[in-house]
Amino acid sequence: MSHDPFARLRIEYGDAPLPFEAAPAAPLPLLAQWLDEAAAAGVGEPNGMALATVDADGQPHCRVVLCKGLDERGIAFFTNRQSDKGAQLAGNPRAAATFWWPAPRNRQVRLTGRIELAADAESDAYFHGRPRRAQLCSAASPQSRVVRDRAELEGFVDALAARVGDGPVPRPAHWGGYRLVPEAVEFWQGRDGRLHDRLRYRRAAARGTAAGEAAAGGAWSRERLAP
Repeated sequence: MSHDPFARLRIEYGDAPLPFEAAPAAPLPLLAQWLDEAAAAGVGEPNGMALATVDADGQPHCRVVLCKGLDERGIAFFTNRQSDKGAQLAGNPRAAATFWWPAPRNRQVRLTGRIELAADAESDAYFHGRPRRAQLCSAASPQSRVVRDRAELEGFVDALAARVGDGPVPRPAHWGGYRLVPEAVEFWQGRDGRLHDRLRYRRAAARGTAAGEAAAGGAWSRERLAP
């Protein structure tokens, strides 16, 4: 197989640095800043992130979801908990997520950590803040299950719409939020010649914390990585 078509796609990333010394003590404020800068630069859906999970056989799975919350606790996303990703997270509540913002930002952020369920009140607030059509589709769709055709899928939505009429769409008990509580976060800034800047934060486990899990209030360390 010729790789020449890919060689023609090669670009340089510019020479914008990732100032190690000026980086904040914790990673999530920097992630929020980079998200804002990607949005300001016109990157489409800058909150899109690749979410990786592992099933019971050890097989990794990856898909793009939207980050719908970011605060000192971690990053939040919402989905059907009976979906494939929901089943995988129930069996192994750990995950990885990657944000990628192409030119003009040329940046990537990788997070790894544990998963926790969002509170019902948080899931309710997000669900009922969505457009009504999105509420109906999310509530009616048997996510990740085989359906006969598009007509069957649309029939599920039409049936729910007929049941609720003009009333509120109830949030299904199996639909809600997750939070990725990061234990390591890496920031990557593309630079010319592939001599990229990489900054990794790692959170130390607090005394009494189970192995491999960092306490939410644990201190962060910073280190520069070679590209």
